[in-house]
Amino acid sequence: MTGSPTLYERVGGRPFFTALTKRFYEGVAADPVLGRLYPSDPEELEAARLHLELFLAQYWGGPDEYNERRGHPRLRMRHAPFTIGPAERDAWLAHMTEAVQDGGMSQLDEIQMLSYLRTAAAHLVNQP
Repeated sequence: MTGSPTLYERVGGRPFFTALTKRFYEGVAADPVLGRLYPSDPEELEAARLHLELFLAQYWGGPDEYNERRGHPRLRMRHAPFTIGPAERDAWLAHMTEAVQDGGMSQLDEIQMLSYLRTAAAHLVNQP
């Protein structure tokens, strides 16, 4: 007997997460709050986008490629060098929310993903 399909499977697998992170990074590139937190070099920015893609795909039931390439996510540790306050959290979440809502997911999957992303964004705040 097999379990219920994962969100990764329900949204169509890796192509969904590639498109999601590309939409997100389009918003980040033009954002005055987030722009200073992300690399300006296009190759470094693409690497960051890929890390997010792999992480989200794995988190939602896809292959363990993120862990294989980068080890345990340790999100707070990886984000500690960056100043993340309420403004950065809110800007990040606004762009990610828009990217998710433009993805054509079912309403239930969208709610589930956005709930996780709100919690994750709040968890990464390291400045008042």
